[in-house]
Amino acid sequence: MVSFPRYAPTYFDYNWTVHSAMPEAKRKLLTDAFLALSPDTPEGKEILALQRATKFVPTKTENYKDIEAAAANAGLLK
Repeated sequence: MVSFPRYAPTYFDYNWTVHSAMPEAKRKLLTDAFLALSPDTPEGKEILALQRATKFVPTKTENYKDIEAAAANAGLLK
Protein backbone atom coordinates (compact mmCIF):
# COMPACT_ATOMS: atom_id res chain seq x y z
CA MET A 1 0.00 0.00 0.00
CA VAL A 2 1.27 3.44 -0.90
CA SER A 3 0.12 6.48 0.99
CA PHE A 4 0.53 10.10 0.11
CA PRO A 5 0.57 12.86 2.70
CA ARG A 6 -2.22 15.36 2.34
CA TYR A 7 -1.05 18.77 1.27
CA ALA A 8 -2.76 21.93 2.36
CA PRO A 9 -1.16 25.19 1.26
CA THR A 10 -0.40 27.81 3.85
CA TYR A 11 -2.99 30.55 3.98
CA PHE A 12 -4.09 33.35 6.24
CA ASP A 13 -6.97 32.13 8.35
CA TYR A 14 -9.62 34.20 10.09
CA ASN A 15 -9.32 37.94 9.87
CA TRP A 16 -10.89 40.68 11.92
CA THR A 17 -12.24 43.51 9.83
CA VAL A 18 -13.61 46.90 10.74
CA HIS A 19 -15.78 49.26 8.75
CA SER A 20 -13.80 51.56 6.49
CA ALA A 21 -15.44 54.56 8.15
CA MET A 22 -13.82 53.76 11.51
CA PRO A 23 -11.42 56.59 12.34
CA GLU A 24 -7.78 55.70 11.80
CA ALA A 25 -6.89 56.38 15.46
CA LYS A 26 -9.48 53.84 16.65
CA ARG A 27 -8.31 51.32 14.03
CA LYS A 28 -4.76 51.67 15.32
CA LEU A 29 -5.86 51.20 18.94
CA LEU A 30 -7.79 48.06 18.04
CA THR A 31 -5.00 46.66 15.87
CA ASP A 32 -2.38 47.35 18.54
CA ALA A 33 -4.56 45.65 21.17
CA PHE A 34 -4.89 42.46 19.11
CA LEU A 35 -1.20 42.40 18.21
CA ALA A 36 -0.22 42.90 21.85
CA LEU A 37 -2.15 39.84 23.09
CA SER A 38 0.24 37.40 24.67
CA PRO A 39 -0.22 33.92 26.10
CA ASP A 40 2.03 35.11 28.92
CA THR A 41 -0.79 37.16 30.47
CA PRO A 42 -4.02 35.71 31.88
CA GLU A 43 -6.19 37.91 29.64
CA GLY A 44 -4.15 37.21 26.52
CA LYS A 45 -4.03 33.50 27.25
CA GLU A 46 -7.83 33.35 27.62
CA ILE A 47 -8.58 35.34 24.46
CA LEU A 48 -6.05 33.44 22.36
CA ALA A 49 -7.35 30.11 23.66
CA LEU A 50 -10.90 31.06 22.64
CA GLN A 51 -9.60 31.63 19.11
CA ARG A 52 -7.31 28.57 19.21
CA ALA A 53 -4.52 30.95 18.29
CA THR A 54 -1.02 31.59 19.55
CA LYS A 55 -0.96 35.17 18.30
CA PHE A 56 -2.54 37.60 15.87
CA VAL A 57 -0.60 38.93 12.89
CA PRO A 58 -1.27 41.91 10.63
CA THR A 59 -2.51 41.10 7.14
CA LYS A 60 -3.42 42.77 3.88
CA THR A 61 -5.76 42.09 0.97
CA GLU A 62 -3.03 40.55 -1.20
CA ASN A 63 -2.64 37.70 1.31
CA TYR A 64 -6.05 36.32 0.29
CA LYS A 65 -5.49 36.06 -3.48
CA ASP A 66 -4.67 32.33 -3.39
CA ILE A 67 -7.70 31.43 -1.30
CA GLU A 68 -9.89 33.61 -3.54
CA ALA A 69 -8.51 31.81 -6.61
CA ALA A 70 -9.21 28.42 -5.00
CA ALA A 71 -12.78 29.45 -4.19
CA ALA A 72 -13.30 30.72 -7.75
CA ASN A 73 -11.84 27.50 -9.16
CA ALA A 74 -14.26 25.49 -7.01
CA GLY A 75 -17.18 27.57 -8.31
CA LEU A 76 -17.88 29.12 -4.93
CA LEU A 77 -17.73 32.74 -6.14
CA LYS A 78 -20.16 34.43 -8.46
